[in-house]
Amino acid sequence: MTSPEPDRPLACPSCGQPVRAGDNFCEACRADLSPALVSGDHPEPLAQCPSCPGAPVTADGYCESCGRKVPSANDHVELELGLVAGVTDRGVRHQRNEDAMALATAQTATGPAAIAVVCDGVSTSQHPDEASRAAAQAAVQVLLSAVRGGEDVAEGSARAVQAAQQALGDLTESGGLQDNAPSATFVSAVVTGQAVTLCWLGDSRAYWLDGRVRTDSRQLTSDDSVAQQLVSAGLLTEAEALASPHGHVVTGWIGADLRGAEPHVVVDAPSGHGAVLLCSDGLWNYQSEPAAVGSAISASGSDNITAVLVPFPPRSQPASPTAPEEEPADEPV
Repeated sequence: MTSPEPDRPLACPSCGQPVRAGDNFCEACRADLSPALVSGDHPEPLAQCPSCPGAPVTADGYCESCGRKVPSANDHVELELGLVAGVTDRGVRHQRNEDAMALATAQTATGPAAIAVVCDGVSTSQHPDEASRAAAQAAVQVLLSAVRGGEDVAEGSARAVQAAQQALGDLTESGGLQDNAPSATFVSAVVTGQAVTLCWLGDSRAYWLDGRVRTDSRQLTSDDSVAQQLVSAGLLTEAEALASPHGHVVTGWIGADLRGAEPHVVVDAPSGHGAVLLCSDGLWNYQSEPAAVGSAISASGSDNITAVLVPFPPRSQPASPTAPEEEPADEPV
């Protein structure tokens, strides 16, 4: 049996100078050692048709042999950063993945922190896939800067929503899309060893999954939706409201057509070990009870599905960003 290889010194991938485990930046060249990852950063279709091996694909993404639309690399994306991991999938009925997620980690004076954002493009708006990606990308950068700078995370979360709003405003203006502005739902989490800070608009959700007692798991967010309004007014049960014709109509979102919406910000301090789950409605629609939400994955598929999991408390561990895995979306998550 060979002895394990001794630990090699860490080096900056940009300049090669030594760095310490847990550093956020290289002291020599200031390169970001833990950049955020965003699904949708690789939107190109596959180079070959998965149904016709060797068949070329046209510039607009169609197989020259069978004529089928080739899956985009965004149809199924998995991201992992050690402290946080997520998966987003097109499902089996949608033609494209209109969900997006962004992940980041940071070292702070009090320990490691994990950051996650999940956005679900509103399908009735224009370019919902671009909207969700732009919102997630803008928000995670603001959150990462706030955490690294030791700023108030609740205030940073509100600013992250403003940045996402601005990104969608820019998308609307540049594309001349004012008649039906691109929009998306939003949920973010910043998880430290002390607390979980959540921010949301719409019906993308956050759950607490208790690591000790399954029945102590609970939903942490409250939907901005017609269904939630009906339930809150005591008019319908949750099941009845969601089954109603307008049950899934959202009343809050990010977009140029709703700039005045105020995001919800909540700080939760879990009393024990567990995990925070962020997800789009493509997951929780199939099983909204937090204790059973994991089983919803095997039942889903008619909508885009995104799920991000962050253990609490986050534990320090060396991790390098992994490139998104590009896979055909022939199977649901």
